[in-house]
Amino acid sequence: MLRSCAARLRTLGAVRGPPGGRRLPGSEPRPALRSFSSEEVILRDYSVPNPSWNKDLRLLFDQFMKKCEDGSWKRLPSYKRIPAEKIQDFKTHLLDPKLMKEEQMSQTQLFTRSFDDGLGFEYVMFYSDVEKRMVCLFQGGPYLEGPPGFVHGGAIATMIDTTVGMCALMAGGVVVTANLNINYKRPIPLCSAVTINSQLDKVEGRKFFVSCNVQSVDEKTLYSEATSTLIPILQTQKLRQTWDLYLGPPGFRSQTSSIRIHYPSVMTNTEVCKGVMVSAGQGTQLS
Repeated sequence: MLRSCAARLRTLGAVRGPPGGRRLPGSEPRPALRSFSSEEVILRDYSVPNPSWNKDLRLLFDQFMKKCEDGSWKRLPSYKRIPAEKIQDFKTHLLDPKLMKEEQMSQTQLFTRSFDDGLGFEYVMFYSDVEKRMVCLFQGGPYLEGPPGFVHGGAIATMIDTTVGMCALMAGGVVVTANLNINYKRPIPLCSAVTINSQLDKVEGRKFFVSCNVQSVDEKTLYSEATSTLIPILQTQKLRQTWDLYLGPPGFRSQTSSIRIHYPSVMTNTEVCKGVMVSAGQGTQLS
């Protein structure tokens, strides 16, 4: 497993070329690298295959894309962050300016998209509105190592939290995680593909209850099980309009970034501002 992981990374290195930009003897000169604006980098969709994806992850991706053809499932795009001009009102309502300065906000990006291709979190999410089910196809890179050769438990928790949060987001808008319980059954080998299955079990008042499990591709190995309680954030009409500007036309919302803060009880917007940002997800339905 580790050898296959290393081989994929060497392939990536070969694509990027030798260190220092040196040209190997007998090779053709490479064209100058094109410069991209920060906006162009932000708008790259990271939920599509790249050279680091292993065969199992690509096969699962193709299978779920087939399910999307009849509209019963939808793939959720995933970006590093929301463009700055789209989140000003969100910051006004949900972020205490004393906690983060403007120059710091300009450098923020989604934690799970902060690694180069193949080194950290490689994943794509698919959602079924009829089943109220979210499936995340995940491959953990070498920078997520915990025990030698295996994915760190905190990285697994991050992906579970992101997946169950996304499941509740699609059903109820922007949410915060009030509780997350995980039972680890077996360690996940680095660079292997797994499926993270989450299901909206019930809604009681403002609380969304979501269950989740992490399985091997062949569904024969159970790696983890989890349950979570999530609560929608109180939203103003202006804040909803801000999200609409970014997410596009009404109906299915393809992508959004949501602040999720762990608190033991229902929160007001003022209390949210006092929390600690722990993670973010993409995709919601705000209609």
